[in-house]
Amino acid sequence: MTVTLGIPALLEAQPGKGSELAEYLEKARELAVAEEGTASWYAFKVSDTSSGIFDTFATDDARSAHINGQVPAALGKVPVGLPASDPAIRAVDVLAFK
Repeated sequence: MTVTLGIPALLEAQPGKGSELAEYLEKARELAVAEEGTASWYAFKVSDTSSGIFDTFATDDARSAHINGQVPAALGKVPVGLPASDPAIRAVDVLAFK
């Protein structure tokens, strides 16, 4: 499978809520596993309050299915008081992978 597309999503938690955000993202893994077209899915921690997700895809159809799927819907339902701001989500082209 040639991975050519990705979606990074960066999320910022309210002060003191970073561990709750990390737990929320860990639980989202189950949703990503169920997606056939998602080639890889990572949840990561940047700092005490910053975390993110990075997904990769081989086709536009797979990326579109993900964008319209359960993981982004779950991000839209992050509990009130947990996020410090809206997630920074964008579509990217993967230039190289291993």
